[in-house]
Amino acid sequence: MHLTLDLIDQTESLSSGNLELIEKMLHHAAKTEGIEEGSELSVTFVNNDEIQQINNEYRGKDVPTDVISFAMEELGEGEMAIEIKDAPRMLGDIVISVERAKEQAADYGHSEERELGFLAIHGFLHLLGYDHLEADDEKVMTEKQETILQSFGLRREQDEKQ
Repeated sequence: MHLTLDLIDQTESLSSGNLELIEKMLHHAAKTEGIEEGSELSVTFVNNDEIQQINNEYRGKDVPTDVISFAMEELGEGEMAIEIKDAPRMLGDIVISVERAKEQAADYGHSEERELGFLAIHGFLHLLGYDHLEADDEKVMTEKQETILQSFGLRREQDEKQ
């Protein structure tokens, strides 16, 4: 496998099939993005209350969100990169709200699997430095997400009907 993944379902609500799908999708995304074999990543699945606390603590926004990423390679002001020879690349951590994923799947009219997959890829791309604050960056990130999801075979249900 391409990545060393740690998937933690704190909600205990995801099926083994959901977790397997996300694992396969992240391996596919890592391969697509040319990520080094053995790079490490964690994904934690939480409820809305938990992600709201995280969002408030780290982003100053006291509302639940769908996904938050913590990139290990992103340096803050005055921080220095630490490189250890022959150590695996540590990409970071992704936190996904299962409740928000289910709500958004219903809102957008597609499956929960598609929404969980989208959020995992969205968070993964943030770990790689992609962002969507500026219109040009958002276009690049959106296209990259759709390319990965479609090449993996996880399309929006309305796309499949056309």
